[in-house]
Formats: sequence, structure tokens, C-alpha cells
Amino acid sequence: MSFPGTSDRARSIQASPIRKLATLADKAKEDGIHVYHLNIGQPDVHTPVEFWDGIHDSTPEVLAYGPSLGIPELRDAICGYYERSDIEIERKNVLITTGGSEAVMFAMMATCDPGDEVICFEPFYTNYNGFATLSSIKLTPVTCNVENGFHLPPMEEIESKINDRTRAILVCNPNNPTGTILTREEVESLADLASRHDLFLMADEVYRDFTFDGRTHYSILELPGMEDRTIVMDSISKRFSSCGARLGDVITRNAELMSCLVKFGQARLCPPTLPQYGAAKIYSELGRDYFDRMIKTYQRRRDVLIEELGDIEGIFFQKPEGAFYATIRIPVEDSDLFSSWLLTDFNIDGSTTMVAPAAGFYATPGLGKDEIRIAYVLNEEHMRMALRIVKQGLEEYNRA
Repeated sequence: MSFPGTSDRARSIQASPIRKLATLADKAKEDGIHVYHLNIGQPDVHTPVEFWDGIHDSTPEVLAYGPSLGIPELRDAICGYYERSDIEIERKNVLITTGGSEAVMFAMMATCDPGDEVICFEPFYTNYNGFATLSSIKLTPVTCNVENGFHLPPMEEIESKINDRTRAILVCNPNNPTGTILTREEVESLADLASRHDLFLMADEVYRDFTFDGRTHYSILELPGMEDRTIVMDSISKRFSSCGARLGDVITRNAELMSCLVKFGQARLCPPTLPQYGAAKIYSELGRDYFDRMIKTYQRRRDVLIEELGDIEGIFFQKPEGAFYATIRIPVEDSDLFSSWLLTDFNIDGSTTMVAPAAGFYATPGLGKDEIRIAYVLNEEHMRMALRIVKQGLEEYNRA
């Protein structure tokens, strides 16, 4: 008996380099091996108690559909959050989404038709590849390099990628997977490029509060004269260590674009209801003290990464400026094979480490084969142990 074939979309979507080795990790755990997860941005920081209080205080007798745009309390709380950074937005500019993932897909689908192109800077958050495939658009990569900390190449190089199918420029700032924070001058240069070529400027600003060594983040929402061109995608997952809540948002001051996003929201009915009450409470009640503690926590973890791996021969990376990731060049030909080997053939005293091979964070074939992404999301003691496993693993792998 024959069956219908699967779609081109289904066959072409990539496996996530963050999760594709999960079966190997599961097998290692079944064999009694402890696995340190540096492959995924899942913090071990406790979710703020205010989140749970917000859900408890608002638990309804009937868990009904919520508004397609999200509950007003959360949309207003997000406006208040930005107001504390002197960025003015209104409730009408905010649409709550089912995670930051849906926010990115909504933005892509609202600005692009099938076959249109979005300029993106590689290495980039790997799931942009999947979102683009699901949205039937093409990511046009502009390559950034580890030698200068993955900052932008000359504007002329970026401009050369623009053609008649280009609809937007997409940045992740601070960046996943590199930890790079674009300077104000870099953001303003991209805005100028978008204006001159009649493009949208989209920014994934999930990590906007994760800035180290006194740096500040410059949001595209602060760009004067760009109100109709800018789209911000965000999430509570990392900011409030609430990855499983699956809540994000899209912010735009473009009324026509928002009306399209609203229809997308209506098509999927509503975002998760209960977590929105928790999110509204933490956005409203957690202030500067919370963010200062968070920044110090992750900056210390970043410093552990530098202490453990920064002076090893054959390893190269620049000090991450923000977020909680580093893309690291390592002395192997194929980081996929090395990352798998750590899970299948190597452990120290019954423990091993899972990292993410970096090739999947590029759109250009062949790039990232000698790089890994590390998420420094574990406490300092566990980070040291996990990184020493990577270090000793590299030594043994290259002796074999």
C-alpha cells in the first residue's frame, strides 16, 4: 500500500543543533551518566515567586479562552517595563504570542510573501532557519566573524545582499549564539540601510537585559523616524527564567502591520492564559534590583567560562558582551562528531557535557564546523565541572 508523500517544507526543515543530540544524551543518562547541559539556554535560576503568585491570585473557575492579543494586564505591564527604560509604547502596539518563536514567525509572515528574503547575520539563533522554512521565505546570510567578536561587517557588504525580493533585516541583539551586543552606531547604520531601501528592521531583543561590564543595550524602538519600520520580538523565557511558560510578544507602532498580526493571533485563538497573569505580575513588580542581581549572576558565569577555556591552545573566542552564550572555535574538524563523542564515549567520574555544534547556527554550508555554542546557564560550580569535561575531552579526542 502506498501513502501520500510529505511536503517539501517538512523534508527541508533542519533538525535543531540544540536538541538533535538529545537521543544520545538520553542514552547516556539511561547508562547512569550525569549530563551537564550547556547545549540549551535553560537557566537553572529559580523562576521568581511573583510569577507563581500572579497565577495563584488570578486562577479562574473556568480556564477560558483569553483575548487574541493577550490579556490587557500583561500588555500594560510590558508598556510599563519599557517606560522604565524611557521607551514609550502603548497597549495597542503590543501583541502577546505563544513564546518568542511565534513572535518571530508572525513577524516574518506579516512582512514577507513566499519566496521573499530576510537579511540575517550568521551565526544566528538556529531556529530562524526553521521559522523561515515554515514561513516559506529565504534567509540571506551575512557572515560575521569570531575574530572581531561577531560584530557587523562593513555596511557595503550588507547592502550588497539587498535585492528586489528583500523585505527586512533581522538582528538578534544581544546575540544568541555569540553574546555580541551591537553598538548604537551599528543599529543606527542598519536603520539607515532599511530606510534607504524601504525595508523593515526586525530585532529579537529577548536578551536586552543581559548586558555585561557596564554595557547598555540600544533598542530599535529608540530609533527616531523608524516607527513604521521597526518590529521587536521578545519573550519572558530568559528574562524571568520562565522558558516553559511559552509567552512572548511582538511590538510595533505600525498600525497596518499590527492589524495583520492581530489576524494571525485570531487564527490561533489566544496565547496561554494562566502564565499571562504570572507574567503581568513580574513585569509590574520586579525592578532594577532584580535585573542587577541577574546580570551579576550571569556575568560571573561568563567569567568562569573565560577562566576555564580562555587560555587553552587551539580554542578561540572573544569575551561575550551579553546574553548567556559564547560561540567558540575549537581544535576539531567536525564539532558534530566531537559533541556526539562526548555523549557516547567520554565521561569523567560518571559525568559528561552536552554542547551544541555550531554549524546549525549558520545558513552558509560549511561554516561553523569547527565551532560549538556554549550556554553558560548553570551555577558556577557546575559550570566549572562541565567545562573541565569539555577541556579534557578535547585533549583525549585529539589524541585518538
